[in-house]
Amino acid sequence: MNFYIIIPAHNEEDYIGKTLDSLVKQTLLPKKVVVVNDHSSDNTQSIVEDYSSKHPWISLLNSKSSDKHLPGSKIISAFNKGLASLNDDYDIICKFDADLIFPENYLEQLANHFNSNKNLGMASGFCYIEKQNKWILENLTNKDHIRGALKAYKKDCFKQIGQLKPSMGWDTVDELLAKYNGWEILTDETLHVKHLKPTGQSYNKASKYLQGEAMYKMRYGLWITLISALKLASKKGSFKLFKDYMSGYFRAKTNKLEFLVSNEEGQFIRNLRWDGIKEKFLK
Repeated sequence: MNFYIIIPAHNEEDYIGKTLDSLVKQTLLPKKVVVVNDHSSDNTQSIVEDYSSKHPWISLLNSKSSDKHLPGSKIISAFNKGLASLNDDYDIICKFDADLIFPENYLEQLANHFNSNKNLGMASGFCYIEKQNKWILENLTNKDHIRGALKAYKKDCFKQIGQLKPSMGWDTVDELLAKYNGWEILTDETLHVKHLKPTGQSYNKASKYLQGEAMYKMRYGLWITLISALKLASKKGSFKLFKDYMSGYFRAKTNKLEFLVSNEEGQFIRNLRWDGIKEKFLK
């Protein structure tokens, strides 16, 4: 099973070597790894060049863009540049962050899952962060959601969902569209991935409204957005975030921003979300 991996990287000199080192040690090696050096001003490029000189399946692609860390559009634009540099000879395409350490059996275990279930469209392990010298689950989402840091897609699923959307919310809408098209999603709790830089650490102030904007663009509607914003802000321990999310939603609605999904897909997404909400209340 051929794995192609694309790693967008912006000023990741402290982490990218550890990520690549963990991929070099995989029991099932990837067929290709492309690191998209996205406007870095540190030693990211030289570190990747050192690995690519030793491993011909690792390559570097330099890209110029803004140095602002805006979640969604920037990282997916970099991913898409990496994708355009690759051929179509893959079974699984991965979007990985540049600050992860994978267990040595990670890709082999994913391959086992994909091989044993023809309807499996996406799969991953779980992100763990270090706190007080212990690695604990980075508990920001439900356990059935695949984190944006470590996405792996079967080729047919990846193409059917229209690849990845250059927008905040891309790592939610991809799963929703996969389910809309009949694919299954799997998260493997035995695969512990070390996440060296906690999510959101480098986001700037300009990104604070984008979460609510994404909920609008996924056609959540007001009530599902309200519930989702409350839940997310609660997990992050900030009521101010809730206000920012809702402000982002209403700004997007006022400006009539373009949706990420069709009317029909939006109706499916709302039904799926309501089913999930009802299920939690009935437990």
